[in-house]
Amino acid sequence: MSGRTDSVAGPAEAEEAERTEPAVRHEEDELHEGDDRHEEDDAEFYDEARRARWLATGTGALLALAGVAAALLRLTGPAPALVPVAYAVGAAVCAAAAVLGARGRTRRALWLLIAGTMIMALGDQFD
Repeated sequence: MSGRTDSVAGPAEAEEAERTEPAVRHEEDELHEGDDRHEEDDAEFYDEARRARWLATGTGALLALAGVAAALLRLTGPAPALVPVAYAVGAAVCAAAAVLGARGRTRRALWLLIAGTMIMALGDQFD
């Protein structure tokens, strides 16, 4: 053992570092050139996420309004009491889906939209 620490480099090691330094810089340049592509991918991802939130929110609000309107129409008619209740519950589930969609929970919102629509369809079967 020479007793020399790693921080002290000899002339041969210094020459080796000079030869490998341009290769390292070249690799760094390639990494920075790829950043533009990653930024475009990130922007595309955020656009898709924004569209999914708007779609879940809009669909939930539309189905909730349709459910409330159907519940009010069935409430004034000769339908059994269970029918407007089913429409109202389905509308409430769809409204919850709209809230979740606005918060970015689009998968859960999708399942709630499906459940709310099924509840409304089930209520329609009682008529």
